[in-house]
Amino acid sequence: MSWREDLPAGFDEPVFAEPWQAEAFAMTVALHDKGLFSWSEWADALSAEVKRPDAAADGHDYYEHWLAALECLLSAKGVAGRSDVDRLAAAWERAAHATPHGKPILLENDPGPGAGRGRPGV
Repeated sequence: MSWREDLPAGFDEPVFAEPWQAEAFAMTVALHDKGLFSWSEWADALSAEVKRPDAAADGHDYYEHWLAALECLLSAKGVAGRSDVDRLAAAWERAAHATPHGKPILLENDPGPGAGRGRPGV
């Protein structure tokens, strides 16, 4: 019997379904480590999001709620308002469409409004 047979089912499956989920997770940990919020504040924000009536019963939208909780905390802490987040998301989307397949997406590639100007920092 090999050591792999002793591992629980699904052990070698990816933890995150999409790269953005891992990035949202990492941003949350980094912002906590910088002291922006406590774990209890984070737990309250995430709990409020996953308890929303539109949350999927099977939890497939968990990281969408994770991201919404992070955005709420950023706004509540005065780091980035909803309009800042929306503006940055739109810039990211435009940059993604302007980036050739297989190349890294950079906000500098945003061809749209505000291109080349300072972006809100997070």
